[in-house]
Amino acid sequence: MRPQDIVVLLKLVALGEARPYIKDLAASIHLSQSETSQSLARSIYAGLLAEDQRTVMRGALFDFLRYGLRYVFPQRPGALVTGMPTAYAAPPLASELAYGLPLVWPWAQGAVQGQSLAPLYPTVPAACAEDPALHSLLALCDALRTGQRREVNLAQQYLEAYLLQHEPMTG
Repeated sequence: MRPQDIVVLLKLVALGEARPYIKDLAASIHLSQSETSQSLARSIYAGLLAEDQRTVMRGALFDFLRYGLRYVFPQRPGALVTGMPTAYAAPPLASELAYGLPLVWPWAQGAVQGQSLAPLYPTVPAACAEDPALHSLLALCDALRTGQRREVNLAQQYLEAYLLQHEPMTG
């Protein structure tokens, strides 16, 4: 697994029943078609994606995010930067948790100053600016990667509701 594989899988989840061509999927997350195709192949091999390259194995993905993400792709907050809010500073956790300094993905077009947190992949802020549901899903993943017990538990509850119970995820 590579970090962009999580981004690709969560974009497929955010798309719901839509089944885009690989070129359209790649464009929507600002990856090349070859990177996207390789990511899909790795996810099939890992058992996170069906052979049709469109059906995410939601239970397996939830288990991976819940139990493995923070160990496979760990992250620690860094310097003050301007960027896009993530983790507890972004929806849906922002409405339930209030901390002083937000966590942000460094991004020149961002409008929020906070502690930097490297996104899973460099194209994440641009992709999330175009897709609020993807932004929420990746922010929840960052809460799993960096958070304390309370925010991790809340992030797991949101991800479980969306991935396993198919509740709507809005930005």
